[in-house]
Amino acid sequence: MYKNVICFGEVLWDVFPAQKVAGGAPMNVAIRLESIGISAAVISRTGMDEPGEELLSIIKSKCVDTSLIQHDKALPTGEVLVQADSNGIATYDIIYPAAWDKIELNDRNTEAVKNADAFVFGSLACRDNISKNTLLAMLDLAPYKIFDVNLRPPFYKPELTEQLMNKSDFIKLNNEELLIIAGAMGSRTNNLEENTRFIAEKTSTSTICITKGKDGATLFTKGFFYSHPGYTVTVEDTVGCGDSFLAALISGLLNKTGYTEALAFACATGAIVATHKGANPLIEPSDIEKLMRGK
Repeated sequence: MYKNVICFGEVLWDVFPAQKVAGGAPMNVAIRLESIGISAAVISRTGMDEPGEELLSIIKSKCVDTSLIQHDKALPTGEVLVQADSNGIATYDIIYPAAWDKIELNDRNTEAVKNADAFVFGSLACRDNISKNTLLAMLDLAPYKIFDVNLRPPFYKPELTEQLMNKSDFIKLNNEELLIIAGAMGSRTNNLEENTRFIAEKTSTSTICITKGKDGATLFTKGFFYSHPGYTVTVEDTVGCGDSFLAALISGLLNKTGYTEALAFACATGAIVATHKGANPLIEPSDIEKLMRGK
């Protein structure tokens, strides 16, 4: 059955000392969704500048709908300045303000959100009141809301994160974020399942997914836990693995393939992405199938 997903938030350039790379979790999720057969569009905002034109060209080349991306006459297309120390530990300077901080509410994007099968958003888009208020309005319209928690200090507040979780049908976060958020909400345990249930009860969210890096992921839905240990691969880099994991999991859940199978497919997709450089490599379905079959 035909499915349609809207991804909301930042589209930008990750600027390294020697190169720049198109980035932003909403874009990465949308690109992977399209590659596995789910129609995807992005609601964001770029500057009316050369970096913005180049970014739109890349997104279009991946067959993602860019018609809901707005254009800002005053602010530039977003950039993240990335520096790595001698140990390879990266630090990020997410330049503010940028065009994606000023995403406006309009009839076109509200209609698209109302008619989507799922609406995917993250917490970083709330660092500015204009994009935040647009997001909050859209959450009142979307039929199925997927919160991809991406805590990026200093651009998050515990009370806002909890507010967004309260509005969500599905929350995806990693195990470190789980500890931070559960602790801020009053949990006094480090146990993953106990903290997941704690958040589910506090926010009345029926489905929560916890990613655990090389150790796979755990999915909690309708009172039950499903886990996958992950796949062993030779890692090139982990950029965008979580985004591709989420896209694959969304496709499985929307197409009702079963929780165990959907989780395995998501883990395999994220693992295959890790064997390539960059967030959005072209990967073959046969490669995912071989990994899942252990071949």
